[in-house]
Amino acid sequence: MTLTNEDKEFLSEKGITETRLNEQLRMFAEGFPYLKIIAPATVGNGIIAVSDDLKEKSLDIWEKYLNSGGKILKMVPASGAASRMFKDLFSFLNGSHSKPHEESVKFFFNNIESFPFFPHLNFAVLSLFGKSVGTLMKEGRYKDIMETLLEHTGLNYGQLPKALLRFHKTYGGTRTPLEEHLAEGAEYATGKNKTTHLHFTVSNEHYPLFVRKTEEVKDYFEKLYNTKFEISFSEQKPSTDTIAVLKDGTPYRENGKLVFRPGGHGALIENLNDLDADVIFIKNIDNVVPDSRRDVTITFKKVIGGILVATKNKIDRYCKLLSTGNPTEEQLNEMLHFLRTTLCVSNEHTESMGREETIAYLLSKFNRPIRVCGMVKNEGEPGGGPFLTVNPDGSVSPQILESTQIDPNNKEAMKMLKESTHFNPVDLVVCTKDWNGNKFNLLDYVDPATGFISDKSKGGTALKALELPGLWNGAMSNWNTLLVEVPSETFNPVKTVNDLLREAHK
Repeated sequence: MTLTNEDKEFLSEKGITETRLNEQLRMFAEGFPYLKIIAPATVGNGIIAVSDDLKEKSLDIWEKYLNSGGKILKMVPASGAASRMFKDLFSFLNGSHSKPHEESVKFFFNNIESFPFFPHLNFAVLSLFGKSVGTLMKEGRYKDIMETLLEHTGLNYGQLPKALLRFHKTYGGTRTPLEEHLAEGAEYATGKNKTTHLHFTVSNEHYPLFVRKTEEVKDYFEKLYNTKFEISFSEQKPSTDTIAVLKDGTPYRENGKLVFRPGGHGALIENLNDLDADVIFIKNIDNVVPDSRRDVTITFKKVIGGILVATKNKIDRYCKLLSTGNPTEEQLNEMLHFLRTTLCVSNEHTESMGREETIAYLLSKFNRPIRVCGMVKNEGEPGGGPFLTVNPDGSVSPQILESTQIDPNNKEAMKMLKESTHFNPVDLVVCTKDWNGNKFNLLDYVDPATGFISDKSKGGTALKALELPGLWNGAMSNWNTLLVEVPSETFNPVKTVNDLLREAHK
């Protein structure tokens, strides 16, 4: 495409090259290939079941690691606004009905006093209207209540990030997801020096609110958990934004200016790449529970942490032997067995490889970032699924896929999709350093062919948007991956406001 001087200046400000822009336009024109899947990952075939023995060993390994002096960090993607939580409530507020008619909205009002934010909502309603929520409901003024909850004249919950909403009741108060992540991190990620490191990815507009909230609560949680919190923030980089196009693939402009959109959570691989820690836990902002229900979560965070440490230690030993030693045939066979059975990476050509080729192959597969991913039994919750897939080099390995990456016209692939038993709750612990302790450049391990195109609209104009390879999907495609079954009690997301009244959040 031909760029104006203004276009070039705009691209330069965002840190996007013309080559990158043209690559994005090519992706819109050509689309993305579907991934070839061999089978759904299941327990015994790609997913590790945690026996009592493995559980105890992993917990022991993790407790010892906590005292080793390694830096542990918890990364929480938290940049999204909470507007989707209130989708049905917004529809009611902006609709023609004066009283609730959708079941979800009826449920909300019927149970309004049970929500953790109710006292604050009631106070705001009293301040604005001189009447309580109960009185306004009797008068049929449901929209006044809804406006107070969602709009800037009241609590502004429709525009705030999920991290800063009141999610849980506590004795004498409430807690936000940000606070629950501090509490959770203190219980499994506090190292030898009694320091807990947390990193939140935030949006530019909400950054001051995050800083204010952490300053407000930090001292309290430090005293409560006898730890020092080191809390950092980052924003999604403008250079990871993607061009918006019209249905015919031509760039969309507003007032003559090119329009870009955030590239999805896959853009956060850049933020992760900037972090320096030995072990990094990754968990979504809305998957939190109150203190009374956290024991299972803490236990299995330690379990997957222990599995990561044990795997990393073995891989480091193998890499050292392959790089600087002279492995015996027996040792090479041991490594191939580990690669095939523990990392679930297989390649039909390994049997015909010569010695030097086998050493090079093993080193290329071992010397990569490592992730251990918790997998929950599929009980109807949304989330990507684990599959064994074919890689560009012909090898097979575990991957976490979204349904958009599977060909809907391939009957065999759709059959495998239906047969999948687990899904991805975004419960990861990763190591991003090599066997010498040097950081990997994580951008080298992204599969650019695993993005996807979605339909959007702006101001009534139909658009297409480009989503980058997802953070735990294609952005980690070329990592070593272990899938571990974790209890469903560890997955308690809040996708709609009514989810706050689920048993897990009480």
